[in-house]
Amino acid sequence: MSAEKYKIGLVQMKCGPEPEQNLAHAIAMIREAAAKGAQLVCLPELFLTQYFCQREDHALFDLAEPIPGPTSQRLGEVAKELKVSLVASLFEKRARGLYHNTAAMIDSDGSLKGIYRKMHIPDDPLYYEKFYFAPGDIGFKSWDLNVGRVGTLVCWDQWYPEGARLTALQGAEVLFYPTAIGWHPAEKAEWGAAQHDAWRTIQRAHAIANGVYVAAVNRVGHEDGNVRGNRAPAGQGLEFWGASFLCDPLGRVIAEGPHDKEEVLIGEIDLKLLEEIRRNWPFLRDRRIDSYDGIGARFIDQH
Repeated sequence: MSAEKYKIGLVQMKCGPEPEQNLAHAIAMIREAAAKGAQLVCLPELFLTQYFCQREDHALFDLAEPIPGPTSQRLGEVAKELKVSLVASLFEKRARGLYHNTAAMIDSDGSLKGIYRKMHIPDDPLYYEKFYFAPGDIGFKSWDLNVGRVGTLVCWDQWYPEGARLTALQGAEVLFYPTAIGWHPAEKAEWGAAQHDAWRTIQRAHAIANGVYVAAVNRVGHEDGNVRGNRAPAGQGLEFWGASFLCDPLGRVIAEGPHDKEEVLIGEIDLKLLEEIRRNWPFLRDRRIDSYDGIGARFIDQH
């Protein structure tokens, strides 16, 4: 059964060229979060490497690993030692030639409770994820961890209200969004503030519409996609904007990171507050579930 209150940690970190160093750094930040009282800690999307999807390179499939696998096992050992649960975004090798962008849910006893495979896969300049990842095929998920019932989605999923809704309908108290989102340097001056505001706004809206907490966990720093000396083609790279945050079911921001440096953020999940907000704003009660048949269509043509 869930505790009435528990603390979560959001790890906003820089990612370098060496996966082994990134794992060690992530573990150090998990330890910092646990020392600050976090009982559940989330890492950024694909934290083991710089964001390699800035180009299409078959050699980079060698970065993928099975789940369970070496990294999930190591994180399970850390989780058990610290008695914290973890959300860890990994490059999953499901089979030869079949890969996913996958979040591993690790409980405080070190066990792998399950996985979530990213459902929405982008294909934009410097975000060439369709080359690497097959879309998730196990649906939206929630799990009972030691502290409570939580759900996770991944990055591009955060723009889709359907994913947030279906995860919340499974009883999730908090939605985690491990993320790798940033600015194209040439666009930042004109579009940067609006892009960040849209990103922050839509996730706060998921919290309000579903009566849940939402935690967005982003990396930070400029990256050229360097992985073990394998660099992306010459270009300006991406400036990941950090600004990880936790908001409550009213969309109020409880904790928020800076744009330009690492930070371990700590916030509290209060289930009594969640209950109170849902009683006063009973969106789940008033949904017209008999009237949503068109939601499964790509577009409703008018003839």
